Amino acid sequence: MNIFTKIKHWHKVAWFLVAYDFLTIIAAFFLALWFRFDCKYSLIPDYYFVPYKQIILPYAVLTIFVYYFFGLYRSIWRFASFFELKKLTYACITLLFIKALVVTSFVTRMPISYYVFGIGFQFLFSVVIRFSYRFILLLRDSRAGTEVEKKVMIIGAGDAGRMIIRDINYVNNGKNHAKVVCIIDDNPNKWGRYIDGVEVVGNQDKILANVEKFGVNEIYIAIANITPSRKRNLINICKETNCVIKQLPNIYAEKAAIVSVGSLQNITIEDVLGRDIIDIHHEGVANQLRGKVVLVTGGGGSIGSELCRQIAKYDPKQLIIFDVYENNAYDIQLELQKKFPDLNLVTLIGSVRDTRRLENVFEKYRPNICYHAAAHKHVPLMEDSPCEAIKNNAVGTYKTAYAAMKYGCDRFVLISTDKAINPTNVMGATKRICEMVIQTFDRMIREGRVDEMPMLFSHSDDNKDVVAKHAGVENPHTEFVAVRFGNVLGSNGSVVPLFKKQIAEGGPVTVTHPDIIRYFMTIPEAVSLVLKAGSNASHGEIFVLDMGEPVRIADLAKNMIELAGYKPDIDIEIKYVGLRPGEKLYEEKLMDEEGLKKTDDKLIHIAEPIDFDSKEFITELNDLMYFAYENEDEKVLDIIRKTVPTYVG
Repeated sequence: MNIFTKIKHWHKVAWFLVAYDFLTIIAAFFLALWFRFDCKYSLIPDYYFVPYKQIILPYAVLTIFVYYFFGLYRSIWRFASFFELKKLTYACITLLFIKALVVTSFVTRMPISYYVFGIGFQFLFSVVIRFSYRFILLLRDSRAGTEVEKKVMIIGAGDAGRMIIRDINYVNNGKNHAKVVCIIDDNPNKWGRYIDGVEVVGNQDKILANVEKFGVNEIYIAIANITPSRKRNLINICKETNCVIKQLPNIYAEKAAIVSVGSLQNITIEDVLGRDIIDIHHEGVANQLRGKVVLVTGGGGSIGSELCRQIAKYDPKQLIIFDVYENNAYDIQLELQKKFPDLNLVTLIGSVRDTRRLENVFEKYRPNICYHAAAHKHVPLMEDSPCEAIKNNAVGTYKTAYAAMKYGCDRFVLISTDKAINPTNVMGATKRICEMVIQTFDRMIREGRVDEMPMLFSHSDDNKDVVAKHAGVENPHTEFVAVRFGNVLGSNGSVVPLFKKQIAEGGPVTVTHPDIIRYFMTIPEAVSLVLKAGSNASHGEIFVLDMGEPVRIADLAKNMIELAGYKPDIDIEIKYVGLRPGEKLYEEKLMDEEGLKKTDDKLIHIAEPIDFDSKEFITELNDLMYFAYENEDEKVLDIIRKTVPTYVG
């Protein structure tokens, strides 16, 4: 094989640049002398021209080495940018200093203009050859207007918008066949002015008119630190067009990252429905969690894992993840170990249905605070398996709460649901029973009746009657609280992941009823409010989170289809399939019998609890456990109706 065929193209370019630099360096300093003496060669005196000839060749060789050291022969010049310009500037300054020092010290004193003009010409020649290729490409692309396939509107005339404009119009134009044609910004001082040749045409009121005027295909929201409400308004305006909508990545809001068109993200349903961000950090929460041992049951689930993420930020003494499903627990363990390398993290596998396992965990680790998120939450599945719902939700909550009380846990926080209000399904009814468990524990502790609390076992060899008297509880002081909220976007079992999957498959998107509504909250927001509410617990309260305005599921489906770039009922069908067993058209935030008291936080309220006979409730719970482990579905449903009078399943 010919040796020349092995030489890469960039090697040839580099050798060409070496030859070019060598010749232009000689020419640059000759021109400096020539300009110094009125552009007449005959006027250049020998006492300047002779030293020039002595030093110019060694200087040219030195320049080649300095340029090589600064990487000026290894750049891809079609992508030349300020980075290359900066390196060339540093190289010329270094060479100027070396030449002036050496020549003045060892040869002769040359005119100051010789150095100034010489290095100026050298810099100019070097810049011209290195940036000419990119300039030619830009000139060619600017004339090839017929090749533009996408016309882009940028919302936001700040730093991020400027970076995206330059990335689209100059860096990636040849690849993307896109061009930014106009800019929207709320600042009147910017209207009618230009960024890189693109006009700022007005504020958000001008979006629709300019989409039509310029034939815009895509809209990019490039505003850092934009509030959810403002983003929602912009998205709703942009949705009236047929344009693809993208947004600035969250990382830019957190730190001034370099933004390119490739890093823009699609608009999500959370952006459309999300409320203004609340202050997640709360001094009361920090004081409660800092330096404490915290246990999260169901710590691998959607709510449990977010609890772990936020708790880890408050510097707990130890965080314990407890979950029956090892894959989820392992995922959150790896995530927290990476984000919080100094966190004392323990990940345990086990079920809240296992009394022995719970006893072992609470006795060994002695958690100060327990967040109980472990539960079966899928409504239709629990309708078909009511015994499992009782075992895991009701009995599991009782066993965990008992272990917390027995081993001196200071606070126990139950994660409840709005489906516990006037429940029409087994899952909601069992979560209402969980709330009654919490209220029972609180009442028995305050009234000094802990002796009446049985320790429930599901192991036949522990007690034939499945009930054993408590043992080891001394001076119980645990504060119990329940926090009730609605659906969270993106959680396991949420309708959002289902709709995403159905859209990806081409439809249809199945909605149970055209009028069905639900309350929605983002997972981080829900968890932050759980932490705030939990920090205020005192006497078995049921805290109710303000879920905002209800959302029609049909509208949610339409929004998600549009955000995916399709038209509802044209590209993707919305199919109404009827209410599922145990499902109701709307969710309530509190029962008719309950009042609602305000707290210091406007997003958190306290429901007045319904009074019930705790002793009778404990007996019914024991019966529920017995028949659940006997897998007597009908018996279980009968006792649920008796225990939860508001259950209408």
